[in-house]
Amino acid sequence: MADRPQGSGVPEKGTPEYDWLYGSQSKNPPSDATQRVEAQRPGGRADETRVMPVARREARGSGGQPPSPTRTPAAAPPPRPKKKRRWGRRLGVVPLVLILLLVYLLGVPLYHWTTIDKVDATPSGDRPGDQPGTNYLIVGSDKADDLTDEQREVLDTPERGGTNTDTIIVLHTGSGGRTMMSIPRDTLVEVPDGGTQMINAAFASGGAPLLVQRVEALTGIHIDHYVELGFGSVINTVDAFGGVEICPKQDMKDPRARLDIEKGCQEVDGLTALGYSRSRYVTALSDLDRVARQREVISALGDEAMTPWTFVNPVRYWRINEAASGAIRVDEEMNPVDMGRFALAMTGESKTCTMPNLPAPSDPNRLVADPDRAPALFNAIIEDSQVPGKACTPTGRVRQ
Repeated sequence: MADRPQGSGVPEKGTPEYDWLYGSQSKNPPSDATQRVEAQRPGGRADETRVMPVARREARGSGGQPPSPTRTPAAAPPPRPKKKRRWGRRLGVVPLVLILLLVYLLGVPLYHWTTIDKVDATPSGDRPGDQPGTNYLIVGSDKADDLTDEQREVLDTPERGGTNTDTIIVLHTGSGGRTMMSIPRDTLVEVPDGGTQMINAAFASGGAPLLVQRVEALTGIHIDHYVELGFGSVINTVDAFGGVEICPKQDMKDPRARLDIEKGCQEVDGLTALGYSRSRYVTALSDLDRVARQREVISALGDEAMTPWTFVNPVRYWRINEAASGAIRVDEEMNPVDMGRFALAMTGESKTCTMPNLPAPSDPNRLVADPDRAPALFNAIIEDSQVPGKACTPTGRVRQ
């Protein structure tokens, strides 16, 4: 810089400054001189304009960072075809399950039907003609040959086939509703040879046919079917249900019936339910109170039978059918359909009555049908009409 003319702002020709500013004519420029490089493109087109990639907008103004080339977003993968749910196959299982359930519900009682004892219950002589509705005669016998050794020991009863009865109930079903009428065992009835005898003596001496004959002669009601229940039927059926609810109106302690319970509603097992329905030495009206408790136990069994748990639990359903068929006898004319109708008739709401009665003139410890009130109840059942309330009382006595 020392040989530059003073005052001149232009470098002197030939100096490095001049060459740097205006370019050197030398063919061999110094190694540190800036050289222009021609843009090269494939194919030898040196003069073609190069297209630079467009910088991403977000890279601009990023503090000197070089712009990155724009990337085309990858195309979204095509949606996968939805797998068709095999609803058809699943729905096809439902009818199969329902069919199997129906077969089970019908097959179990049909099988146990073949194990039920059949008895001749058709009486001889003249009988009332056919009547509307259906009338079942339910008889509770002291049949104990179906009890286990342990049950007989608790009841203190020997093994016997059933020759006595303390339960006689006429169950009517029809358009007039359901009516359950008890006939006390101490009721006096006329016998063909003259005189009278207690109605339960007919069962002891002549079995089912004679008892049916005595009931028809007393009431004028045609008995369509006969159903006899033994001790074991009550005990085992109640236990198969897991117990039933009874509602004694007072404390009951009866050693003869093996009964010791307190007042109020409670769940009881089969032995207690049997004792409750047989006890007659605790309450004031004796046998009249007993027949009301018998209807209470039978109604409780009917209520338990219709709970959904009875049908959805196969083990429970089997045990109930097995227990009910183990100590039951029916008339020879009854078929499985009739038995099913009887089972349904035992359930639901029904009027419960005791035959209207009075103390017998010949013996205050015996009963006779009340001649003024009993015909109204008998005729309502015969005609399948509404039972009058005054004739339907729990003990058969005039409602106070």
